[in-house]
Amino acid sequence: MTPAPAGLTWQRLRDLELPELTGAADGWRAVSVFADAARERVDGDMSGRLARTQDSESARAAVKRLKRLSENYHYIHTETGLVRGALDGLASELGPPQRRLREALDDAASLGYTVNDNGSVDYPPGGKNELTGEPVPGGSVVGSNGLLGAGNPGLYRDANGMLDPARGPGGPALKSPNPHCARAQDIADRIAHALREAHETDARYSSALNKLKAAPGLTVDSRTWADVGSDVGVVSQAAHAYLEKHLPLDKSPADRKEWWDHLGKEQREEYLSAFPGVIGNLDGIPALVRDEANRENLQLLIGQLDVKHDDASREMLGGLRRIQEKLEQDSVPPMYLLGIGDKGNGRAIIAYGNPDTADNVSAYVPGLGTKLDAEFADGTVNRALQTAMGAHRVDQFSRTSSIVWLGYDAPQVTPSDLASAKSVMFRNDAEAGAPAYNAFMEGISATHEGGDPHVTAIGHSYGSLTVGLAAQAKDGIPGADDIILVGSPGTGADNAQDLNVGRGHVFVGAAENDIVTKLPSHAEASGMASGAVGGGSAGFVLGAGMAGPPGALVGGGAGAVVGGIAGYTAQDAQTDPSDRWFGTDPASQDFGATRFKVNDGATVIEDHLKMTAHSNYFNPGKDQDSADSIAKIVVGKSEKIKLETPR
Repeated sequence: MTPAPAGLTWQRLRDLELPELTGAADGWRAVSVFADAARERVDGDMSGRLARTQDSESARAAVKRLKRLSENYHYIHTETGLVRGALDGLASELGPPQRRLREALDDAASLGYTVNDNGSVDYPPGGKNELTGEPVPGGSVVGSNGLLGAGNPGLYRDANGMLDPARGPGGPALKSPNPHCARAQDIADRIAHALREAHETDARYSSALNKLKAAPGLTVDSRTWADVGSDVGVVSQAAHAYLEKHLPLDKSPADRKEWWDHLGKEQREEYLSAFPGVIGNLDGIPALVRDEANRENLQLLIGQLDVKHDDASREMLGGLRRIQEKLEQDSVPPMYLLGIGDKGNGRAIIAYGNPDTADNVSAYVPGLGTKLDAEFADGTVNRALQTAMGAHRVDQFSRTSSIVWLGYDAPQVTPSDLASAKSVMFRNDAEAGAPAYNAFMEGISATHEGGDPHVTAIGHSYGSLTVGLAAQAKDGIPGADDIILVGSPGTGADNAQDLNVGRGHVFVGAAENDIVTKLPSHAEASGMASGAVGGGSAGFVLGAGMAGPPGALVGGGAGAVVGGIAGYTAQDAQTDPSDRWFGTDPASQDFGATRFKVNDGATVIEDHLKMTAHSNYFNPGKDQDSADSIAKIVVGKSEKIKLETPR
């Protein structure tokens, strides 16, 4: 058996009082709760009131000092919450090995075996030697060291201390005639296993707790929060087994909601303070709770990224800071942070209006080029706000929650991205995002307090493919009554009926000058490419013969353009005009959706090679008809939208 490290013996594991650990956790909880209450008092009753009632240089200086005090309390609340969570996790994980150890010791005592200080087990004589008729002598066994594979029985010594030649590192060659030997071996193995498991747990949590140390001084700055973020990661990693056991990570959103509802106040506080990144991004947890956890996690992510200097981290940091600024401002309807993370190109789920109490809920999936950066925070997020405000104008007597869901990696437009398998030309990202979107929507249904809101799934650009694939899953998008597709290159479906809400509940907006809605089919693109290659080659040869190298370059370029057009035209004549890159054109007659009126927008040429016609659908200042139609559909008044003839 591998020697146990100093400080951890089976005697100490047996006698460990786990309630003392949970009692210590409760003490840290009290400190955490006190710090949180103090922060709320400083923010509300002190600095908030002072900022509202006083306008002077001294008052502003006082508010600044109070903000610093609030940050200190925030830091204390977070760190003490981590200590509390780590201690609870340690107590929880030490419980099973302690129980197994005590059971093994009880079995040894009942059989009259002796458990030695090193964990070996002595057993008495038993059975009968068939040659001599004498009892088989007793002996001593030690538990498996776990290094030679499962089933290694350890070593056996007889009463004289000699190794039994019938046993060895590979296991028993012959079964001992003493029946006590096998029983003692089982007990020794169980003791060794319990001790090894407890040691691993103890070492893991000791390492995490040793890292929860505050730096000297009282300044809480970005580096401090970076350290806190690292601490959260360390505790979460140490408590991974604890989380898997206690949190319903692999359950449905409905099961998670039921789990949360049955937790006590103290348990909820523990999970929120120690594991904000887990709770905040768990579908099925109520919106108010997710918002609280994610605001905490947002600060930690900002701290972690602030000390990094690569371009991707700086971009994401800009997005996180802008989201934080928006959260600190009052908005109507109020803003909720339902998800945040730094996975991939970033994750962010933002709602205007509480989806758990809203009469209408819309969840918009953005597309090509979207990532968690400042442009997302200022532009994409604003589309959700525009929809919420439009819904209020249409129906002032119902409550609407408008959500932007960036819960997947949308394709980017850099050369390396376009050349990879994750390009916008492929379905990979949408196929990965669709199940995550459905899980989120299932969570919306599970946590809604009224039980049956009017739910609209919205997909823009490549996001419409994600929504389309989600809708084609078994039973469709959970809770969805209507689907809106704008600027869509296709949904992967041939017909609106395939989206599982009924043809009359699929709505499409496609600007005439939005080239994304007119992406060619695979066959047309192939014809275009073949024509370009052939035309370019012919033009190169002819140009070189007439004017040398300069003529070759000019002729090759012109030939490629002409050949590409010819190839596309030839293939287009043989292809269904409603075919698009990702299936049937959603705006076509063949698809069977309801097409609503939108502004045609500027052409790419008129727009200086930009694609604003692809981005105006939610903006009432640029496309009032489209924004109004989206709002009317969201509040369940689709009969009032302005219609457009399908293509």
